[in-house]
Amino acid sequence: MAIPLSGTKLLFVAAAVGLVAGITGAFISSQKEPAQAPVFDPAPNPYPDGIYANGIIESDQAHASNVNVYPEVNGTVTEVPVHAGQMVKRGDSLVQIDDRVQRATTEQLEAQAKAAKALLEELQAQPRPETLVVAQAQLVAAEASAKQAKDTYDKQQHAYDLDPHAVSRDTLDTARNTWLVADANRVTAQRQLELTRAGAWQYDIRNQEALYQSLLKASQSARILLSKYTLHAPADGTIMAVNVNTGIYVSSQGVYNTYTQATNDPLVVFGSSPQTLSVRCYVDEILIPRMNAPGAIKAQMFVRGTKTSVPLEFVRLEPYVSPKISLSDERQERVDVRVLPVIFRFKASDSQQVYPGQLVDVYIGR
Repeated sequence: MAIPLSGTKLLFVAAAVGLVAGITGAFISSQKEPAQAPVFDPAPNPYPDGIYANGIIESDQAHASNVNVYPEVNGTVTEVPVHAGQMVKRGDSLVQIDDRVQRATTEQLEAQAKAAKALLEELQAQPRPETLVVAQAQLVAAEASAKQAKDTYDKQQHAYDLDPHAVSRDTLDTARNTWLVADANRVTAQRQLELTRAGAWQYDIRNQEALYQSLLKASQSARILLSKYTLHAPADGTIMAVNVNTGIYVSSQGVYNTYTQATNDPLVVFGSSPQTLSVRCYVDEILIPRMNAPGAIKAQMFVRGTKTSVPLEFVRLEPYVSPKISLSDERQERVDVRVLPVIFRFKASDSQQVYPGQLVDVYIGR
């Protein structure tokens, strides 16, 4: 039969067990596991006092980095005649957006402008020769009618003067009125001939010219907008990435990315010839005074994961110190660190296996 422990003895047993557990835990935690070997050796500094900088490979551009091609209009993509890695010439079509509505609007405005121009030319060409001939013939006919009416009236008046009983007063008055009406028609035909010869009124011409210019500008604007439904290569170069396919709806904000759920991806990323690439480095503002003058700057690039070292040619520095962002485009920084962009260039080769967008380590010599 077991003898129950007293409260004091039970307390000593619990303390002993806790002490043993503490010693055991301390022993286990003090054991250090051997450090794992690095995935790749860190880039060695090839200069006695070189400046380290993160770099990103870009296509070789004259003033900026890779060219992200965004549309200026919204619509559904109907054709993508290029693919990643393809060499293109300046002006080649990259992406075609559905332009049927805009094309119909453009053609309508162009037709209206042509009609307005034709009417303007018609006004400027007046008088029309055929219309002038008709007006002249009408005047001749009016003059003949007036002369005939005048002769009839003169005969009636002469007979009346010889013998008032030969012609009634009513007949004489009718002949006179007929002559006055015929003469008025002659005057009207004369004025109509003068109006026809004068051509179109200058105010009508000016109004029609303004209408034509308005429709012409509207049609030109519509034609320019229509051209924006086709994205063209800005220069000779290489298609680095194509982010759209036929049937995808795009906007001026870019294209929706189903993986990142972002709506600002460019339709096409365009770069220069792959034979020459650039490296954009960001030098901390604290290290700027340690750099050499631009003409004496030298650097080497190390491709991560390899032992490849590539000498870099200095191209330019962009003389504006801007807030630092990480090369992964993370824009939330806890401190205000500012950096100076420095651009280098190197010739790519098949053995290096480097591509635009790849991060590299760069040492800048002093």
